[in-house]
Amino acid sequence: MKRREMQLTSVRPYLIRALLDWIEDNGHTPYLVVDCELPGVDVPSEHATDGKLVLNVSANATRNLDVGNAEIHVDCRFRGRPIHIGVPTYSVVAVYGRESGMGMTFESETGDKEPPPSPPPAKVPKLKLVK
Repeated sequence: MKRREMQLTSVRPYLIRALLDWIEDNGHTPYLVVDCELPGVDVPSEHATDGKLVLNVSANATRNLDVGNAEIHVDCRFRGRPIHIGVPTYSVVAVYGRESGMGMTFESETGDKEPPPSPPPAKVPKLKLVK
């Protein structure tokens, strides 16, 4: 029997959500580090250092944090200016707590700075009528 290969979704958004919960449950301030140079990243890049932006995503600092499987959206402030941030989950390179520094870093899912490719369409088995 031939083993069927399944296309798995990225584990990154699940780990991001779990780490954010864990950091907040321990009373720490959650931070995301985003690679601003990847396509699809919508952040104020003038606040980035070495192409990376550190975002405080605590409930006190933001509104409407939504960590989806493909993108993260949040309303926050930069220098007193309200702004909506939208970043693909593949652009998050680290999640950590400010007070402890504990968290996780992620390897790039895209070595060539391109978004991950769409999974190939599922192969539909062909049925044959036998009389």
